[in-house]
Amino acid sequence: MKKIVPIRGGKRPGAGRKSGTGKFGEKTTLLRVPESQTAVISNILEAYAKRKIQEISNVVSIDLVNQAMTKTKIPLFEHKVPAGLPSQADDHVEKRMDLNDYLIREADTTFFVRIKGNSMDNAGIHDDDVVIVDRSQEASIGDIVLASLDGEFTVKTLAKNKNGSPRLLPANEAFSPIEVIEGVQFQIWGVVTGAVRKFK
Repeated sequence: MKKIVPIRGGKRPGAGRKSGTGKFGEKTTLLRVPESQTAVISNILEAYAKRKIQEISNVVSIDLVNQAMTKTKIPLFEHKVPAGLPSQADDHVEKRMDLNDYLIREADTTFFVRIKGNSMDNAGIHDDDVVIVDRSQEASIGDIVLASLDGEFTVKTLAKNKNGSPRLLPANEAFSPIEVIEGVQFQIWGVVTGAVRKFK
């Protein structure tokens, strides 16, 4: 009696990962490299990823809010002031406002971050601006956040891919979104709650 040997291997209909369901939500391609070069290529890709992260870093410094900060009350006018010559009708002071109270909700969890570059211009955050970051607030999709990628800090808008993985969006078409790829240490440090700009 002839033994029937089951057929193994070969392409099976419906087998394998479905197209467009991987980490990046797109088709994949096969890349063949010599075995002796796999470690070299892996190191090159890792170095390239780190270099790209360093290129998108737009944070100059991070400073904790001084809890002993002097409270300075500044006059707050009752009427909105037009961007022209002030009207005498607006000379009435409604109250005095402390900028610390206005900008900072929780001093213990808030810090200042100085920005460099123009990747967030269209969000009203410009080069050399200081943004206020509150670590106590939970970040949601659409929030501007301070994030860390392999130890490099950046301020961007939080978004996510179709597969749920996070991505960081600049607010300037000249810059590309940052994809948080596998192997990168990613952490959200806080939500940007305001920005301060000095003209002189």
